[in-house]
Amino acid sequence: MDSVLPEFQAFLLEQGLVPENQASYYAGWVGRFLDLVEQSSQESLDILKLRFSDQLARSRRVQDWQVEQARNALELYYGQFQTEQGRTAGEVELESVDRIREVLDRCRELIRIKHYSYSTEQTYLAWIERFYEYCRVTDPMAVTGVEVSRFLSHLALKRQVASSTQNQAFNALLFLFRNVLHVDLGDMEKTVRAKRGPRLPVVLSVKEVQDLFVVLKGRDSLIVRLLYGTGMRLMEVARLRVQDIDFDGNAMFVRAAKGDKDRVTLLPESLKEALRGQLLKVKELHDKDLNSGYGEVYMPYALERKYPGACKELRWQYVFPSARLSVDPRSGKVRRHHISEKAIQNIVQAAARDAGIVK
Repeated sequence: MDSVLPEFQAFLLEQGLVPENQASYYAGWVGRFLDLVEQSSQESLDILKLRFSDQLARSRRVQDWQVEQARNALELYYGQFQTEQGRTAGEVELESVDRIREVLDRCRELIRIKHYSYSTEQTYLAWIERFYEYCRVTDPMAVTGVEVSRFLSHLALKRQVASSTQNQAFNALLFLFRNVLHVDLGDMEKTVRAKRGPRLPVVLSVKEVQDLFVVLKGRDSLIVRLLYGTGMRLMEVARLRVQDIDFDGNAMFVRAAKGDKDRVTLLPESLKEALRGQLLKVKELHDKDLNSGYGEVYMPYALERKYPGACKELRWQYVFPSARLSVDPRSGKVRRHHISEKAIQNIVQAAARDAGIVK
């Protein structure tokens, strides 16, 4: 593959397709894509192009103009260079790739209009992409409920996925067909459903909980004690904001919880001192961000437009902020997000290991 890239670069210059100082960058994008093709030889070229483009678009290190440059590089490579060389003329229909990309972009747009979470957006788009890869259709608008039924049956019989995974895929495709394709899925009775038998919950004893708390310190201890003492879900603790804590009323407000509903839970007296200490650290970190020209936080729905500047107020900051600034994948703005779901899971897992709990 590497031997092809100098020829491609020379072709670009000979044909005058790109400025001389950009030819090497075009060849570089093609080289990265060919590495992906080599690693994923079982997947169609169309799907790999979509995946490559989507990965670049989500990367915090790649700007929009670079994503467009990479797409143009692949079009020149497959549409002109290889055709000229007589290697893969007519191998890929770029029009089909563009159509699937349009469907994915429309799905992404509607998901955001409906205020679905970013994790749901990524999950749905991934399943829709896998669905089109399985169908191998040239027209993404021509799929029907028959293809959906076959795909879900494939997941159950060939991939042997869990019932929850199959349901997740079905929900993603249901969103696609209802909101983008405007097609009724009809009768899905012939679909093979993945089954899950009854499962018993794993419950820690009082002694094990105490042992867990002993090995936890500082912020990590506060997070786990909140999970244990308030009944809040993992992401509800992660998304907790400064203004959601009412010390005088002994209450904590959970915003946009499951079912997009708000609720109130009790604030344990034993956690007040630790929470006040955590909020002092949040203020210190926030002041540092403001002095560095940052300090913004994500605002739900249209509140950022309704209340300009509120995104930099302390009351909107997360109680458990991330250790580093990051680029918001939707807006492209540099912000400090909340601690991740995986980070909290790692805290509990490490504490259980240190406490000698083997459940």
